[in-house]
Amino acid sequence: MSLIEKSIELNVPVRTAYNQWTQFEEFPKFMEGVTEVKQIDDKRLQWKASIAGKEEEWNAEITEQVPDQRIAWTSRGGSMNAGVVTFHRLSDATSKMMLQLEYAPQGIVEKAADVMGLVTQRVEGDLRRFKTYIESRGQETSGWRGTIK
Repeated sequence: MSLIEKSIELNVPVRTAYNQWTQFEEFPKFMEGVTEVKQIDDKRLQWKASIAGKEEEWNAEITEQVPDQRIAWTSRGGSMNAGVVTFHRLSDATSKMMLQLEYAPQGIVEKAADVMGLVTQRVEGDLRRFKTYIESRGQETSGWRGTIK
């Protein structure tokens, strides 16, 4: 198992950052390699991505969701991954997102990419692209305010 922990400060209120992050189907707009995310219901997502040049599909289940605070998930099938994103108010106009991601690289190519830090670089890039995406818009495209425990 590998663990990545990253954070980023955003020039938007915590509510705006959280609401946009709940729009999972928009993840391909800022997540490198993610080609599609379909929200099946409030708790289940279907992912498609290109990982180390190979097309992968898996399902994920949201295990906890608290508006403006946290979203936790775990994979169901495919390569094992699980994590949590937490949202923190810095001021009325700024916030911080913290991401913890645990995953199990599969095969020699994924394991080599992990050892070389390429997965960590991809996550950092995804967070930077999310920052650009939400800050350039200035507001979320939508948001889901439900709670999952």
